[in-house]
Amino acid sequence: MPEVGPLLKHWRAARRLSQVALAAEAAVSLRHLSFLETGRAKPSRAMVLKLAGVLDVPLRDRNTLLLSAGFSPEYAESALDAPALAAVRDALEAILGQQEPYPALVMDRGWDIRRANGAARRFFAFLHSGRAAEPPGPPNVLRRMFHPDGVRPHVTNWPEVAEALVGRVRREALGGVTDERAQGILDEVLRYPGVPAGLRTLDVTGPLLPIVPIRYTRDGVRFAFFSTVTTLGTPQDVTLQELRIECFHPMDDETRENVRAHVSPTTAR
Repeated sequence: MPEVGPLLKHWRAARRLSQVALAAEAAVSLRHLSFLETGRAKPSRAMVLKLAGVLDVPLRDRNTLLLSAGFSPEYAESALDAPALAAVRDALEAILGQQEPYPALVMDRGWDIRRANGAARRFFAFLHSGRAAEPPGPPNVLRRMFHPDGVRPHVTNWPEVAEALVGRVRREALGGVTDERAQGILDEVLRYPGVPAGLRTLDVTGPLLPIVPIRYTRDGVRFAFFSTVTTLGTPQDVTLQELRIECFHPMDDETRENVRAHVSPTTAR
């Protein structure tokens, strides 16, 4: 287990705050903050949580900070199917249902697909129809997009989408949203056949595009979507904070018509 001082310094650097700025925002003395980072002073439990709050440290990493300082974790990590999360599951299903007839899914921190609406299942079944192979492992957004047996053959702007996904994973890693598992999956998919080696050294410090459309085609049927990502507000559970709800929206009338013709419950094949 790493020492708490270097971890605090890591998060301060990740948030691009000087010691002076953090000390001012947290209302602690600069001298005390310096002593905490160097290990000359040990923080109280309240101080760890206070600094973590100012630094907007994710809940999983706040638990790590507490453990490193010799305290028990503060935040539970519940299974998504736990009885205590029943209301949240109902909310997720409502959001997914409201997105019909367009795809929507729920991902965890490792990009595994935890929930999907009927439109998402029908759409990806349409793309995959007639193919025997599937990407390895449980349903996962990164594997599905990068593996030759996933949707990659049907994404006409795949290089653009792949670069945006890699940048997103790495930016989230810098912010502490992801963890070693997501990084491991990214390393795995970047070794798949046909994936450009340049993606392994992609610079993620440049400006972001407002949206990155995803353009699919199968047997001459075309779809163009952009997506929005939603998180749960003020979660107090690690699992809930790490959930991402991704909803796909049509970019043109052709997509709307093709969804009605090929992905609706009565026409999906």
